[in-house]
Amino acid sequence: MAIATVNPATGVLEREFAAHTDLEVDVRIGEAHDAFLRLRRTTFSQRASWMHAAADLLQSEVDGVAHMLTTEMGKTLVQARSEVSKSANTMRFYAENAEVFLTGRYIDEPGRMNASTAYTRYEPIGTVLAVMPWNYPIWQVIRFAAPAFMAGNSGLLKHASNVPQAAIYLDSLFERGGFPSGTFRALLIPAAKVEDVIRDPRVVAASLTGSEPAGRSVAAIAGSEVKPVVLELGGSDPFIVMPSADLDRAVATAVVSRTSNNGQACINAKRFIVHDAIYDDFVARFTVAMAALRIGDPLDESTDIGPLATSSGRDELAELVDDAIAAGALVTTGGS
Repeated sequence: MAIATVNPATGVLEREFAAHTDLEVDVRIGEAHDAFLRLRRTTFSQRASWMHAAADLLQSEVDGVAHMLTTEMGKTLVQARSEVSKSANTMRFYAENAEVFLTGRYIDEPGRMNASTAYTRYEPIGTVLAVMPWNYPIWQVIRFAAPAFMAGNSGLLKHASNVPQAAIYLDSLFERGGFPSGTFRALLIPAAKVEDVIRDPRVVAASLTGSEPAGRSVAAIAGSEVKPVVLELGGSDPFIVMPSADLDRAVATAVVSRTSNNGQACINAKRFIVHDAIYDDFVARFTVAMAALRIGDPLDESTDIGPLATSSGRDELAELVDDAIAAGALVTTGGS
């Protein structure tokens, strides 16, 4: 897959980027490792000051960053702004709370463990690789980066290939806030190059948000290197409606849960299980609410639903709908 911004609302190739060479990747890993050696000696208060400054920068640039997200993966401009603001707030949260979370303590009654003294202690571990998805190009990265950097670690980012401008933006955000040069380095590489990065001795751990096959691959590689890995993988969340439910509220929540982020969130409701006593009523109300949504240009403030992020995703969804109809599914709105 090319490393490029293809506007999913128009199909226009906006920008294309050359993948980093092996030498460029090596240099960037080295920069992140060197930054860690400096970061681990800084204080929580110093890192908090930098994190607040980076959050302020992100918030001040909300309109430009939101436009970039909409152009790269198609979420509505309204939701893009919300993502940016949520990310800035998350940075502030960890800036204000990391020291409390990570301050060790002495254990009461160490004699119970046949010890004279016992305590917990948290220390930075090094440079961590994050493999991140396109559906929340800023938020998914920030929820990894903010706590990792406040803990004194540095990071590498292998972002999805269809959101390279988001990766490049994040590459410099933390340095602009005051963090040491190299604290965060984006790697413009294909998925096939991730294994080499994980196996680099300067990389001590990995985090991935993505599909189950990608998770299996990263977990296997990290396991063979005895490196910790954190995975957030896909699912098929059920939305269950029982006769005790307030149907108006249930329908309103169902619409938001199914369509948030153009229906491309890991926590979207993907299966609706409705008690037969209220099934017909729920379907009728749900159909009306879904049909009322405005589909169109995601840069238009009045649009509720924009495009899917990729043409391949659109084609796959169309096949699923066609298959369901062929198997007897009833179409109550849309379907073409």
